[in-house]
Amino acid sequence: MILMTTIDVNLVMFLLIIPFSALPAITVADHLVTSCSDNTSNYTLNSPFESNLKLLLENLPSITSLTGFNHTSVGDFPAKVYGQALCRGDIVNSSSCQACVEKASQEIFNDCRNYKDAIIWYELCQVHYSFQNMTSLYVYTGKYPDWDSQEKFLSDPKHFSSVLIYLMTNLSTEAAVNPSKHMFATGSIKFRSETVYGHAQCTRDIVADDCQTCLTTALAELKGCCSSRQGGIIVSRNCDVRFELYKYYNASSYSLTYPNPKGSNWKIGIVAFAACAPVVVIVIVIGCCIVCLLKKRGQQRGVERSQLALLQELACPRGVTMTDEGQLVSSEDLPFMDLTTIREATDNFSDSNKLGQGGFGTVYKGVLPDGKEIAVKRLSRKSWQGLEEFKNEVKVIAKLQHRNLVRLLGCGIEGDEKLLIYEFMHNKSLDIFIFDAERRALLDWETCYNIVGGIARGLLYLHEDSRLKIIHRDLKPSNVLLDHEMVAKISDFGMARIFCENQNKANTRRVVGTFTSYARNSGYMAPEYAMGGLFSVKSDVFSFGVILLEITSGKRSSGFYLSEHGQTLLAYAWRLWNEGREMELVEPSLMDRSQTEGIVRCIHVGLLCVQEDPADRPTMSFVVLALGSDPIALPQPKQPAFSLGKMVPIYKSSPTDPSVNQMTVSGITPR
Repeated sequence: MILMTTIDVNLVMFLLIIPFSALPAITVADHLVTSCSDNTSNYTLNSPFESNLKLLLENLPSITSLTGFNHTSVGDFPAKVYGQALCRGDIVNSSSCQACVEKASQEIFNDCRNYKDAIIWYELCQVHYSFQNMTSLYVYTGKYPDWDSQEKFLSDPKHFSSVLIYLMTNLSTEAAVNPSKHMFATGSIKFRSETVYGHAQCTRDIVADDCQTCLTTALAELKGCCSSRQGGIIVSRNCDVRFELYKYYNASSYSLTYPNPKGSNWKIGIVAFAACAPVVVIVIVIGCCIVCLLKKRGQQRGVERSQLALLQELACPRGVTMTDEGQLVSSEDLPFMDLTTIREATDNFSDSNKLGQGGFGTVYKGVLPDGKEIAVKRLSRKSWQGLEEFKNEVKVIAKLQHRNLVRLLGCGIEGDEKLLIYEFMHNKSLDIFIFDAERRALLDWETCYNIVGGIARGLLYLHEDSRLKIIHRDLKPSNVLLDHEMVAKISDFGMARIFCENQNKANTRRVVGTFTSYARNSGYMAPEYAMGGLFSVKSDVFSFGVILLEITSGKRSSGFYLSEHGQTLLAYAWRLWNEGREMELVEPSLMDRSQTEGIVRCIHVGLLCVQEDPADRPTMSFVVLALGSDPIALPQPKQPAFSLGKMVPIYKSSPTDPSVNQMTVSGITPR
């Protein structure tokens, strides 16, 4: 069964990062933040929904105080209300827990009157209610509030950050693997004359893996916001982390010692100097060469200058510094791997290890010395576009963490070699399954439905829930990878673009592909992007809709017009939908009477995603909701963007006739 989410994950899963040292002392009467959804339909005052909400909030404090966590519901659809409350692990089964939930319940009802979905966070508890079931759902989101990033409280923030993350990582693991301890862990660690105290906690409705993922992502945010401060907290619907330089919790905890080998500081200093000195010389030499070339050739060598500058930027380990204690600390989250190690892992990029080949390079399977399997993308050695893609993918995906995004483990650059190292996906890519008769027989509808849901949640994270708003721009089945459990993971971010928070759309002179490739090859590119270079989150929504129809039908969008139907896949699906024969579109192996409603809903959502006007296409938050377990009303789709006429062979023998090259002509009918 596919997991569901709320209509506005940005709201419900809203992440708050607060420098606690800037806050006054917090009591039960003070709360951190209240977030009311403005993307859901509001409820009417004195309606059955409001009556159920009041009853739920009245009962929530007493039943939560017994165990520190509770999720419940009141009423029946469509007025049913779901609720959830969590107390900090050190106040379970106490009057403080009940008092906090009581205050939170009153506050959320008053502050979010009329809203069907809201969440409130206090220091000691959180309360969340919704018109739909959010139990066992994990989606992570993060947003930074406005605050003075120059304000510093601690000297040597890099070393402190290492100590802090060491503590919090251990606490996160402890919280995730010990459900008997209420998924809550506390601990402390020494930093010079100070003691750092921290805790990590998850809601108990999610599994250990999701808890670990949530906390790992939260720690990345904690490091970014607060590693130079005296305290900080990150709260989300499924997990929270906090640290202070004083003991703020009432619970026993264990002390950690940060590993710091003694007697080797002078050796590390020598190694660091020896490693950096040649790089400095190389940078100076390259810089001088660039200046000379610019003076001599001017604008003619601009492209070469850009390439050299980019190579310096990626190759120079400028992020490596040495602390007062002589420890080497890297400010980069993504490790570099040496070429020798990668060559040995891939058997020198042997053909037997080749997994696939794309426009910018080849992907190989590799095995590291510790036995870990990896996938290595070896970008085209002489391609400037490949170098640009390399940098873009490192910048974009290195900061992203989500279950439905492929994980970038490292990168390498040496001479002309540009390498990206990913986690290995045992089942390769989605296109191998849905377009191959033998492999497709291995897919039942439940597996397909879960794959669709995974792609949707991955896009939702990119568009709305990550710190950066990211447009993928190249979504297609070959860029959706499947792990050993058939979990879908979006890959290949070389064409992705990062948007500013208030940016909705953009133009590009460089369209990824051409109109011809749209019509005859890819079929996944939104028309406004293919024809005008205009892209937005709705461009990715269009691509998702095409993939959804391909999974359902088992047919490629590209080349479909060569079939006996004489139409594009979109036009064919639209015609069957209007004639009430949409089940004729479905791949026979997926036909299951018990799943008919879900299959029809997927076709419906797919047609909504490929509508001509981007404004008519749904957001990915709506798509995830529409594919959820609770039924919601869907609007009727409008006609797809445009139709492609049937291919007609030309058999004239004129020397200038296209048939010499066995070309065909098709009619493009814009809407």
